Amino acid sequence: MALGIAIIEGLSMVPTYAPGERVIVRYGSSFGVGDVVLIAFHDRIDVKRISKIENGLVTIIGDNEAVSIDSRKYGPVQNSQIVAKVIFRLPKWLVR
Repeated sequence: MALGIAIIEGLSMVPTYAPGERVIVRYGSSFGVGDVVLIAFHDRIDVKRISKIENGLVTIIGDNEAVSIDSRKYGPVQNSQIVAKVIFRLPKWLVR
C-alpha cells in the first residue's frame, strides 16, 4: 500500500488537526468507525472522521461540528469515495 502526505486545510477537523498540519496517509488501506480519512467529494478531497459504516455507505463527520460540511448536511457517501486513511501526524518541527 502506498503512502503519501496530505496538508490539512480548513477548520472542519479542529481541534484534532489544524490548518497547515501535515499527515501521512495510506492509500488503499482498510478503514473503520473512528478513523480519519481522505474522501473524494465532487472535485475536492476532504479530511473527515468515519462515524458509521452500513451497507457500503460511509457517514463522515468533521470534528468541528460548527463549521464542518459533512454527512450531517449531504448524507452518507460510497465506500469507494474513501481515498486514504490518516495514519500519522508529522511533527511541526519536521515540516518548517
